[in-house]
Amino acid sequence: MVDHLKTRLEKLRKASDSAKRRASLYTDMTKFDGKSTAQSLRCTRRAPSPGKKMQKIGVALVLAPEPVTTPIGVVLMAAGTILEKKYNGATIHDIGHETKRTISTMNDFKNTVM
Repeated sequence: MVDHLKTRLEKLRKASDSAKRRASLYTDMTKFDGKSTAQSLRCTRRAPSPGKKMQKIGVALVLAPEPVTTPIGVVLMAAGTILEKKYNGATIHDIGHETKRTISTMNDFKNTVM
């Protein structure tokens, strides 16, 4: 009889090794000589978020005591919200997590139907 804990532990080890290999691969890929290639690959791990930055600057300007900065801050907060909807800050990790959740939902649906 096969011990279920040992099989589960072996699956966890394989998944851990796979994650470590992928992480080292991504790290090695960012060390390319080409500046644009390295920058593109870096964005897959840490996505830029211009909308959030604009929102933070807008809040800082709204909270400033000068009357001129308040309308500028409101406009920056609105533009940041629009940019946040257009350009999301999704990384590879987020895409993998969302894919896993979608597959789980599909499996749950399949199990309830059958």
